[in-house]
Amino acid sequence: MIEWEVTGSGLRVLGADSAEIAVRSPDLHLARSEADLPRPVDSALVCSASELVFPPAVVYATPLSGGQTHELGPDTDPIALPTDEYVIDVDAEIKTYLRVDGELSIRRTDDYDCTVVSFPDRTDVTVGFRSRSEVPTHSLTVPPTPEGVATALSHLHASHRTTGVDRSYPSLRGHPPRIETGEEVAVPDAVVAATPSTGIEIVAPDDLASLFVLAPLSYYLQASVDVADRPRPALRLPSLDAEWELSGLPDLEREVTRLLRQVFFLDCLVRNVGPYGTNLSEASLLDALGLDAGALYDAAPAERLATYMSVAHEAIQHRLPDWHLSTYVEPTPEHLSTLPHLLDRLSLIYAPRTSELEGSELVARSLDDFYRGSTGRAAGDVASVDIVKPELQSGRIHGWLAEGTPIDVFKSTPAAYENRLEYLDRSDDGIDIAVVLNDDEMADEHADVAEIYRQRGEDLPIDVTVAEQLSTAELARLFESRRDFVHYIGHCEQSGLRCPDGYMSSSSIDTCRAQTFFLNACGSYYEGRELVERGSVAGAITFSQVLNDHAVKVGSAFARLLVHGFGIERALQLARRRIMMGKDYAVVGDGTHSLTQSENRLPATAELERVDGDQFLLSYDQFSSHHVGAFYHPFLDDAEYSYLCGTESEHALPRGRLLEYLDRAEMPVIYDGDVYWSSDLRARLEVQ
Repeated sequence: MIEWEVTGSGLRVLGADSAEIAVRSPDLHLARSEADLPRPVDSALVCSASELVFPPAVVYATPLSGGQTHELGPDTDPIALPTDEYVIDVDAEIKTYLRVDGELSIRRTDDYDCTVVSFPDRTDVTVGFRSRSEVPTHSLTVPPTPEGVATALSHLHASHRTTGVDRSYPSLRGHPPRIETGEEVAVPDAVVAATPSTGIEIVAPDDLASLFVLAPLSYYLQASVDVADRPRPALRLPSLDAEWELSGLPDLEREVTRLLRQVFFLDCLVRNVGPYGTNLSEASLLDALGLDAGALYDAAPAERLATYMSVAHEAIQHRLPDWHLSTYVEPTPEHLSTLPHLLDRLSLIYAPRTSELEGSELVARSLDDFYRGSTGRAAGDVASVDIVKPELQSGRIHGWLAEGTPIDVFKSTPAAYENRLEYLDRSDDGIDIAVVLNDDEMADEHADVAEIYRQRGEDLPIDVTVAEQLSTAELARLFESRRDFVHYIGHCEQSGLRCPDGYMSSSSIDTCRAQTFFLNACGSYYEGRELVERGSVAGAITFSQVLNDHAVKVGSAFARLLVHGFGIERALQLARRRIMMGKDYAVVGDGTHSLTQSENRLPATAELERVDGDQFLLSYDQFSSHHVGAFYHPFLDDAEYSYLCGTESEHALPRGRLLEYLDRAEMPVIYDGDVYWSSDLRARLEVQ
């Protein structure tokens, strides 16, 4: 879904998942609202302009007459191109393509804030846009049996736009069709027609547990899936007379993880010889492995997979990027509907396992006078939650679709994923945020977060509403009205969120229309979970009583991270590092969901270490569970390479250059055991 409009300064383009870009131009004139481009786009137009200014992005210019593709990266000089017909790929938050016939130049501004495409004179330009987020366009119906699930898995990859290695680009993997359960199999003709025959087969044991674990591998390999009465799965390439017997459960989980990470990583390296190749840090590994990238790029899927299977895992495991997401799913018919959503994020899937939480992992709480919510109330009024310790596997972010309430993961439900699609479908003029203060003693957090949201509103269309001392009816109406984010600051007890006239229970709301929320109050877990069941996508909550000054720190940090494009779980991961008892905070719903976008397209994080005197080591990374397979360019003067997301890049910086970088970075930086916003850290380092 793409919508665009001509503004006084150029174009404003809106996509799903709150994605937005502004294309600025001093003299843009719209010629036609429809056009054709030799690239897959959702919407296109023809305009005339002498200059188009984009957010910071990597840009590729390819002459349609043939020849070399030119790249503008972080360390390249401006590009001046002679008269020819070009397709220009602007790798922004919304994928943008330009088609232009003539002479042109491409440059980035000195402060890295903009990318500029300019022409000697006003020139006709075809502009196309493609959303990076998609909604499923079809639904499959299968019986809730192993045979039915195998049928569904054989068709979910119909959403891929290619069977080649470029499927590793996130923009070339569409959202899989939904899964519904019924007595008979029903697969739409359009899905059958779009399902490729790759010559790759997976035969699984006749049980749901194995099929759930195999789902991400079969989806990415675009394999056909069958079940048989056998104890162990098999991966087959019939045209090559090749077969590999995989392990049975539970070892199958580790084997699927190893295979998927290896195949995906090698695809990311091989695709670099294609039209959108870059100076990728990891690309030299192919030569060390003796792999012919050109031949593999053109190979049939089965032949390419056979070559990948011959690579020893030990030869590449030290170079594999961190995997982004793992979800622990109870393999039941009730969770079949979640598989397309998990595969859209390319999540690994594991069985849920837990152990008892050791006392040392949750600090004993005896400072009752300092707890948020303690004034005039006994601790027993706060709803208690029985927390367990999950056995976590590979992944930076972890989700939980099973019984129990574990720490260190987001607790999701099938409803959360369906709710998310409802918000992707709707068209918005901006982001509506409501901040509610229902206790005057917590005014510090209220003032801090309201200012953070308003400041971000200078860059994004954010409308902030501030309310105080809402009654139960007023607070219920707030959640029932259409909001993108509600930040509640106050008290929560067993009866609900405290208001001047009583308590508002989330169960009293017919439909919650607040897309996301933060209930920064003691013991808000059950209230938050109910909001998700009644319509929200995700929200931050607390398990128990929290210290008031801790709540202020977490609330302010979370607010800033959220409005700068971080997914809800990642934002809370970073925010709760600011306090000792961070495990008191968690996310309910789809923790991968994000409310806004980042200046860097992919949210960036850095860790800073003082090496010696005025010398520092900056470890930089960009990461998002929405853009698995993307790469990033560190916009630093010495940044020679691009890196796959999930791989850190390291940069040695003297104090002066570091301060200059922090002044424009707009990101969280972990330094000396705490999390700082880059501008705040700059101010601290400047006086040290």
